[in-house]
Amino acid sequence: MAHAAPKFVAYERVSTARQERSGLGLEAQRKAIDDFAASRGADVIGRFTEVESGGKDARPELAKALHLAKLTGATLVIAKLDRLSRNAVFLLTLRDSGVRFLAVDMPEANDLTVGIMALVAQQEREAISRRTKEALAAAKARGVTLGNPNGAAALKRAGKGGEALRRTVSANADQFAHDLKAVVQDIRAQGHETLRAIAAELNRRSILTRRGGMWHVSSVRNLIRRIDCTGGAGS
Repeated sequence: MAHAAPKFVAYERVSTARQERSGLGLEAQRKAIDDFAASRGADVIGRFTEVESGGKDARPELAKALHLAKLTGATLVIAKLDRLSRNAVFLLTLRDSGVRFLAVDMPEANDLTVGIMALVAQQEREAISRRTKEALAAAKARGVTLGNPNGAAALKRAGKGGEALRRTVSANADQFAHDLKAVVQDIRAQGHETLRAIAAELNRRSILTRRGGMWHVSSVRNLIRRIDCTGGAGS
């Protein structure tokens, strides 16, 4: 009597909607999972792609993937566990799900492995949060006042314009850059050197741009230019 083929539920993850549209990273994950399934003679019965943005802990596609795996007795398969090794929310969800899982890059991983990873990731997350708060508190202790992101709008309402407006907006931007200098130093000290990596880490720390938005390569480039002009990010 022939044995039924193993059943896999594929879970893929990309960091931004832009990456989802471009296929950056997704195609490689998909190929790795499909090749792994073929090597095990398994059928991929479902595929779920999570599009995440910095700082958000919701994982709706992971919940759907785990639910399908539970209902069908399938094994959840991901391409790269090491990429998610610092994601405490993902690891804890996976650990507590009761679903069998396999990682193509770490096929020997088990519940104990994931539990240890989750503990380390949570401690790192708390340490990052603490360092960020300490850096901002130190800036305030030095008499630094956070820049006012609504300064330009306030000047417009007051009827002031032209050169005064430009000077105030520039001063606020410089002050904001100075406020974040210690945070950027800490991020770089943790090994995040590229503009993209710094942007991702700022978003992960839930630090908003001066206008209250998410960080991108261009906004980090502008921030670092201002930090360099107001004393240097590495001084």
